[in-house]
Amino acid sequence: MKTTRESAREESHVKLAHSLQVLLEKNYDAEKDYRTSLERAENPTLKEFFKKQVVQKNHFATEIDKLLHSFNEHPKDKGSVMGSLHRTWINLKSSIGKDTDKMLLEECLRGEKNSVDEYEEKLRKNRFPARVEDVLRNQLSEMRNTMASIKSMKDLH
Repeated sequence: MKTTRESAREESHVKLAHSLQVLLEKNYDAEKDYRTSLERAENPTLKEFFKKQVVQKNHFATEIDKLLHSFNEHPKDKGSVMGSLHRTWINLKSSIGKDTDKMLLEECLRGEKNSVDEYEEKLRKNRFPARVEDVLRNQLSEMRNTMASIKSMKDLH
């Protein structure tokens, strides 16, 4: 029989693992979205930006993967169904629409905003160990910078 303290610790571990899994999945989806955008973009500068975002999201996923392993958890290895649907939508819109680059920026901005919201919610509703919180806050900061970059590029198109 578990003590109250053991039960609380176990529940905390489950919440931590679930939160990290959700954010890991979010980064897998974002990496694939940026990869799709990279393939569809026409402007060379935009292609380079998307390529950097693919690398960044892969790095974020790797960091979260390592955190999950440090808690003896098995990380997910793919993105979500919703992420897959979003990429299908990106492909469809870019194949029939005008100004593909502007549309790609809009979709990436929407995806980035969604990720920022998810990170903020997880950080607000959970008490993470300091090392986990540091990683998540750093990633969140970089995502906000990415949003600002996308907004400024959108204004140029």
